[in-house]
Amino acid sequence: MTNANGRGRLIYGCMGLGGPWDGTSYGAGEIDQAAAVVEAAQGIGIELFDHADIYRSGKSEAVFGEVLARSQGLREKIQLQTKCGIRLGERGLQTHYDLSREAILERVNGSLKRLQTDYVDVLLLHRPDPLMEPREVADAVGQLMAEGKVRQLGVSNMSGAQIAFLQDQLETPIVANQLEMSLLHRDWLESTVLVNHAEGAGYSFPHGTLEHCMAGGIELQAYGSLAQGRYTGAPAAELSPAESAAAEMLEKLAGEKDTTPESVLLGWLMKHPAGISPVIGTTNPGRIKACSDAASVAATMTRAQWYGLWVTARGNNIP
Repeated sequence: MTNANGRGRLIYGCMGLGGPWDGTSYGAGEIDQAAAVVEAAQGIGIELFDHADIYRSGKSEAVFGEVLARSQGLREKIQLQTKCGIRLGERGLQTHYDLSREAILERVNGSLKRLQTDYVDVLLLHRPDPLMEPREVADAVGQLMAEGKVRQLGVSNMSGAQIAFLQDQLETPIVANQLEMSLLHRDWLESTVLVNHAEGAGYSFPHGTLEHCMAGGIELQAYGSLAQGRYTGAPAAELSPAESAAAEMLEKLAGEKDTTPESVLLGWLMKHPAGISPVIGTTNPGRIKACSDAASVAATMTRAQWYGLWVTARGNNIP
């Protein structure tokens, strides 16, 4: 099962690579870990590796760049995606957003240096910036594309309305929107069936975002897709009754389909007609391999099985 760009739908998220989030340097161990992860991800057909300039204070990109530097021909076999727009611990602020022209150019050039590559296949704007001037974004992106440093543009954590507003000023299409989507974090799904219900007021997911992306051919990338192992390895004592029941159902379906709970969990996401591309972030090569059957699970999952997982995760209460 492939996406509109012709590659496999699974994406590897590199947030966990590079060691601690603090300013300590990385070493050979972190580089070896990144190499093992890349090998495991390629082993199940993953081609797109997702980064951000802030991940592990830049070390996620840096260790990945070390792997590229020592692996001849690897860059030509994969696609790289990175993000910019979030500033951490700068200008006296713990966090703020910056999609100014100068910031986009500065951050992309920094990412390219750390990744030891001349270009990224996709640049995502990481968060909406209330002070964003769309023409500035268009100017920066246009320059980066003209220089061959960025090939495609996407966004992250944006609503359909925000994407449409930005797209109006861009000469290049927005090709992806990365959002938190999983069986555990279901606002993206439940908001669509609660439009006319009071319960819907409790969901923050903006109505129409999925539909806007689907209508415009914008790939929906789901971060947190494995729900941080909540259903596939968390101690039973830490789970709510609904989570425990969903974990048991995943195990049952995995047995029936001769696969793993991880593949069923991702296959459930991929079954949705939006063509969701799960981003998996585990650094455990064995767990990466456990995701290998996700596309085949999506292709064979019945409507009853899909709804059964959703209803079970909600505590046997459909909205």
